[in-house]
Amino acid sequence: MIESGKQDLYPAYPVFKGLQRPLEFMGLQGRYIYWAAATAGSAVAGFILGYCLSGFVAGLVLLVLFLAVGGVLIAVKQRKGLHGKKNERGVFIYAYTKRL
Repeated sequence: MIESGKQDLYPAYPVFKGLQRPLEFMGLQGRYIYWAAATAGSAVAGFILGYCLSGFVAGLVLLVLFLAVGGVLIAVKQRKGLHGKKNERGVFIYAYTKRL
């Protein structure tokens, strides 16, 4: 049993337990934030590599190519949903059962 003096020493604070929603940053949700960071990093690395090997124009082409492919991939995947789902098409027949 807690004495009334000790109860005043430890005030109760509300505990924030989150919003129960996925993390969102600039329209990107959850794991796609990391995908966007990887896309930006690979685009910069591609620009540097292309610039060192072939020149400014080749680096710029690689930069735009990586950003475009990454952006489209992120948009398509995010539109399908945050968690991977299998959309099996066809007719499935349950033909066999194992008896115990």
